[in-house]
Amino acid sequence: MPIIRQKVQPDSIVYSDYYHSYDVLDVSEFKHFRINHSEKFAEEKNHINGIENFWNQAKRHLRKFNGIPKEHFHLFIKECQFRFNNPKVEKQLEIIYNLARKELF
Repeated sequence: MPIIRQKVQPDSIVYSDYYHSYDVLDVSEFKHFRINHSEKFAEEKNHINGIENFWNQAKRHLRKFNGIPKEHFHLFIKECQFRFNNPKVEKQLEIIYNLARKELF
């Protein structure tokens, strides 16, 4: 819970599945909504499908590195975020090309 308290503001909405480790969120200052995957994967707009999709793709991509230094993990995740938000290779190359053309200083 200390990490969650550091990163999540009080009164935030937190979505999770019914994994027992998330029980502590029910007695916290967060609004905690659960989705029971054995019954359904989404309830109106309440779902965790997007983040599960991101992590599945990220894990698949990161697995090939056979370990990542802890101090660089955030950079690897940023790359995964970039790939996830720009799934077409053409778009990725366009963005990289435009960034390379800009003066950095």
